[in-house]
Amino acid sequence: MRTTPPLSVVIGAGGTGGHIYPGLALAEALRRAEPDAVISFVGTTRGLETELIPAAGYRLHTVDMIPFDPALGARRYLLPAALLKSAAQCRALLREQGARVAVGMGGYPSAPVVLGAKFAGLPSLIHESNAVPGRANQFAARLTPHIAVAFDTGHLPGAVTTGMPIAAAVAGLDRSASRRTARRELGVPEGRRLVLFNGGSLGARRLTEAAVGLAHRWRHRDDAYLLVKTGPAALDATREALGDSPVARAVPYLDRMDLAYAAADLVVCRAGSATVAELATTGVPAVLVPYPHAPGDHQTHNARVLTDAGAGLLLPDADTTAERLAALVEPLLADPARLAAMSGAADPGPHAHAADLLAERVRDLARPTTTRTEEYAA
Repeated sequence: MRTTPPLSVVIGAGGTGGHIYPGLALAEALRRAEPDAVISFVGTTRGLETELIPAAGYRLHTVDMIPFDPALGARRYLLPAALLKSAAQCRALLREQGARVAVGMGGYPSAPVVLGAKFAGLPSLIHESNAVPGRANQFAARLTPHIAVAFDTGHLPGAVTTGMPIAAAVAGLDRSASRRTARRELGVPEGRRLVLFNGGSLGARRLTEAAVGLAHRWRHRDDAYLLVKTGPAALDATREALGDSPVARAVPYLDRMDLAYAAADLVVCRAGSATVAELATTGVPAVLVPYPHAPGDHQTHNARVLTDAGAGLLLPDADTTAERLAALVEPLLADPARLAAMSGAADPGPHAHAADLLAERVRDLARPTTTRTEEYAA
């Protein structure tokens, strides 16, 4: 008979998929370890969390918070008051949920969750997914000694490198074994090499426009095919631009990234931390186009994890045209040995097991101090 209540964890994650999907992977790992665990999320009403978290079967609590963004101008003076208000909301929520641990995964819901835990006298942990920490986690790192990072870049002293929590289906992917099924389910014509365009959870206009141009350039080819993830907002315009192209198809999103990676011969993508970790784990060669306005240019730093190892090519956003992509991609598609070498150069690191590693750290923090298995860096 159980003598203690089930583990209750509140996770702060919001804004973009780069913060939300790792949070969901952590929740999945916690549930694997403790099936009766009570997991809920904190976010705002403005980000993708309002769609992704409920769709995954988890409860989302929203708080009033404004971004840690210098572009706010004079509104930045409202940030301290907004943070204190949202932290008070999180403190009440943590107590209501009977939470034993709070976790900040980045994005602006992360800071109030960690500050709320401090107010409530609860342990907290942050996970930084990017090679360069975001503003919210730079602040939250001052509030807790328990810090985990996806990439060991030294920006957060004392942090433990757990890798990037990724979905179990991607972490355990066998590309060769899944390739035939994946290509059939994604409608890739027989005998064609697949180039996947992935602009992240919201899509990327620069990548989508380049993909449309490449489709027109390749309209008479019978050995290549483009699958373009546009994001919902750009879907109709992209489909209209492609027309009845025999070499390309546009989709708003991909529910099964494991299938997409299994089917793809090459990926053209942004360099969000989750994407980089997934590429490193699955070994799919890539052309990485970092988002140029990312804080601290962190996507370029993320991309170099792959490009420095020889597993990808770096292409600046301003240079991403159909013509420039053709000059990079066409020689790659014509050289299977080079694609194989790029795939082999990818260092999977700890990402495939990161969700379980992070879940164990969270569970350890939930134990009474005298029974914890590990001391964390102060």
